[in-house]
Amino acid sequence: MPMRFAIVLPVILVLLPACTAPPDETLTTWQTYLGDPTSSQYAALDQINTDNVDRLRVAWVYHTGDAGPDDGTQMQCNPIVVDTVLYATSPRLKVLALHAATGAELWTFDPFAGGDRPEGPGINRGVAYWAAGDDRRILFVAGATLYALDAATGRPITTFGRGGRVDLKAGLGRDVSDLYVTARTPGIVFEDLLILGSSLSEGPATAPGHIRAYDVRTGEQVWIFHTIPHPGEYGYETWPPEAWKTVGGANAWAGMSLDVRRGLVFVPTGSAAYDFYGGNRHGENLFANTLLALDARTGTRRWHFQTVHHDLWDRDLPAPPNLVTVERDGRRIDAVAQITKTGFVFVLDRETGAPLFPVEERPAPPSDLRGEAAWPTQPVPLRPPPFVRQTLAEDDLNDLTTPEGRAALRERFRTLRRGHLFTPPSTEGTLIFPGFDGGGEWGGAAYDPETGWLYVNASEMPWILTMVDVEPRAGQELTSAGKYLYTVSCAGCHGADREGHAGFPPLRDLARRRSEADVRRILERGSGFMPSFRHLSEAQMAALMAFLFDRETGTPGLDPAAIHREAGLLPYAHTGWHRWLTPEGYPAVKPPWGTLSAIDLNRGEIVWQVPLGAVPALAARGLPPTGTENYGGPVVTAGGLVFIAATKDEKIRAFDKRTGTLLWEADLPAGGYATPATYMAGGRQYVVVAAGGGKMGTKSGDAYVAFALPD
Repeated sequence: MPMRFAIVLPVILVLLPACTAPPDETLTTWQTYLGDPTSSQYAALDQINTDNVDRLRVAWVYHTGDAGPDDGTQMQCNPIVVDTVLYATSPRLKVLALHAATGAELWTFDPFAGGDRPEGPGINRGVAYWAAGDDRRILFVAGATLYALDAATGRPITTFGRGGRVDLKAGLGRDVSDLYVTARTPGIVFEDLLILGSSLSEGPATAPGHIRAYDVRTGEQVWIFHTIPHPGEYGYETWPPEAWKTVGGANAWAGMSLDVRRGLVFVPTGSAAYDFYGGNRHGENLFANTLLALDARTGTRRWHFQTVHHDLWDRDLPAPPNLVTVERDGRRIDAVAQITKTGFVFVLDRETGAPLFPVEERPAPPSDLRGEAAWPTQPVPLRPPPFVRQTLAEDDLNDLTTPEGRAALRERFRTLRRGHLFTPPSTEGTLIFPGFDGGGEWGGAAYDPETGWLYVNASEMPWILTMVDVEPRAGQELTSAGKYLYTVSCAGCHGADREGHAGFPPLRDLARRRSEADVRRILERGSGFMPSFRHLSEAQMAALMAFLFDRETGTPGLDPAAIHREAGLLPYAHTGWHRWLTPEGYPAVKPPWGTLSAIDLNRGEIVWQVPLGAVPALAARGLPPTGTENYGGPVVTAGGLVFIAATKDEKIRAFDKRTGTLLWEADLPAGGYATPATYMAGGRQYVVVAAGGGKMGTKSGDAYVAFALPD
């Protein structure tokens, strides 16, 4: 039988009193990533409300000064506010302390001031705060390093780890020194522990995504939970016997939620690596794609619920779950609500993990890739209904294009594998809808305890996934070793023909733009959105360099078959993350392309849904709002408002939380692809958002913009 969920509960847990919501004063501050430990994205503030929100004005703007000149940087940070100090991060991963009422800079800390560049994507979504008496600390990650800073000065706490630093590559149970390990989303603080997930590479060579807790005072690793179970641990039999030694991923990259009273931390995990082929990891693959409830003090598993079995579609759980209270048959039940990239919301009992609405295991299609074994069923919640479309028929194709464009869409549509939410990857091309980024994504959902409603934004962008057979076989003409390495390691981002796509630069004519020494250094260290490739041997690195600089016709003594055999590479690679677009650059599906929804968690129903965002060129033609692809989440307030930026049109908006009516919008200097924060300072309520841009082809920015009512 499929192990959809399982519980391990001491009897005493059942006897605990019902958990109450945090006190009101907790919900009027913003001291934790996404508002409070429950990830509510809610503030019990009403100075700004439905009657006066149209009077909001810019109160202050702070420029970090380190946006990338080539539109290659982003800011996805949800700031925290402690007393009158706002803590945030910059595009180049500096930590900032600003006066929350004025935006005046108090201090900055640059983790790379010594000249070392980050070993991977320059993304940080925020920081964590801990205090005991006069000892107040900011904890954050840059590169593979966890830092502890004095909250008053920004100086490293020298008694933490080694001079204020802890190496995240240590303590994972196997050597990952040549692999990419970082954390883009802040950990969560419980008592004197920082509980932390990780962001990893998603290719064949990937570190394991185990969950760890660190002593906030010393930096010592206190406990570890193996998301890829070791021998003798629960879930071990859902993997091949040796998987724990070699398979990576199953990491908690999106953040966590905490029930302080129960001492439970709720951890959403991502897919196992490699994302799109699992021939080396047959089985359900616990605890990938799983919501875990762990004892926050010890890391002991209390229960789990897996939302995708043997993931082949990169269906990571994209955001921390919301800790909610659901009314059922006259009773109030503490629950967790987990949004997904597919548009499902799983509503589970907080103590047991049991679904509060029915969940069915439904048949899913098999794979025809050599060696693959797709799981035969997948879990589908019957309520609430999906908050995005999950299937795409030919009649759903975008008609806001030319006749030639419509014909091209239909012709491509008929060649794609499609028809089921869990249609496996294929060499013909598989339609992924909703796309790799959702549906729901890392901006999270907002929960309103007044109404019991969940507010979630979503994108409705189709993507196409195409697999390539890269396993050399007897009698097959072998390409050069360098081209082979490029195909299996680089083509997914930079394109099969080095043309670049989706924000990744082209690599044709590389010698005109970069020296070989620069490229070798980037391959070894990583840069921007690219992890390091230190796991390649010296001979493999030399072959790849020769191919990149167009001087390889073959590498004597090194052929693809030898590389594949020695490195344990998989038989398939993919051609990249391709959005499916019209010739004009619009999504291949009819609008809406982005939505904001209100979901009643008590009844399991969608109350309202509206388009989120607009395309100026289409609005100028008199078309109604189409919505846009969007990144970053909502904030809901006691003032009756839902604030959200996120959209490609570079605006921030406020909606009436009861009706979805748009009440206010303002332009940002760059796209606000981050979740806002709202707080009180000096008697005024502020709404602040990071305007970092850099996604979906939009310009990069470096501004934190705060709005407030006029004095």
